[in-house]
Amino acid sequence: MPSLMRSQTLLEARWILLILALGGVAALFVSAWLSLIFLVLFLFSIAFFRDPNRPVPEDPNLIVAPADGWVRDIVELDEKEVLKTKTRRVGIFLSIFDVHTNRAPIDGRITYRQHHEGLCLDARDPDCPEKNEAMTWAFENSRGTVVVRQLTGAIARRIVAWASVGDELKKGERFGMIRFGSRTELYLPLEAEVLVKKGDHVCGGSTVIARLPD
Repeated sequence: MPSLMRSQTLLEARWILLILALGGVAALFVSAWLSLIFLVLFLFSIAFFRDPNRPVPEDPNLIVAPADGWVRDIVELDEKEVLKTKTRRVGIFLSIFDVHTNRAPIDGRITYRQHHEGLCLDARDPDCPEKNEAMTWAFENSRGTVVVRQLTGAIARRIVAWASVGDELKKGERFGMIRFGSRTELYLPLEAEVLVKKGDHVCGGSTVIARLPD
């Protein structure tokens, strides 16, 4: 388990794992089948909170996925909160089977972090980006600024932040997570060449999403 779960993710899972472990022990006195259900849930929780290390591409022009999941949409729209200009948004849907840690898409300093209250619509709902609870991040370096937005879903109802404004992160370094099924959005400058397409499955910190011009 130490190779799969880091201290930060293990800390997020501590109460869930403790309750399931105690429930499993208590269930032994009632039914072996009931205890087995608790064991399955315990193992699923370990799998959900897994946080494997990933190879990170070194090329500074490459922007990596901020999360694991399926590319749901790639659209041009105005990013109104931070950049206040037209961008290309790559929306990534995270199922309960994906790794849920979020990772920096570029080397850079966190210049913005803002939490927004909202609903918990299904992360696949087209209204999710506008109505759901969210946290917006901006990562800045000499090549520009990239915005990441974490969104809750119908099951995921807690956004966790591990980094703060002013922190310097390396590409692929963890900055937070969303618990249980959610959506993560990446807002790119229009001059970036997007290298994924709708329907692709991406791995946070490893899969190249786009390339910035030299």
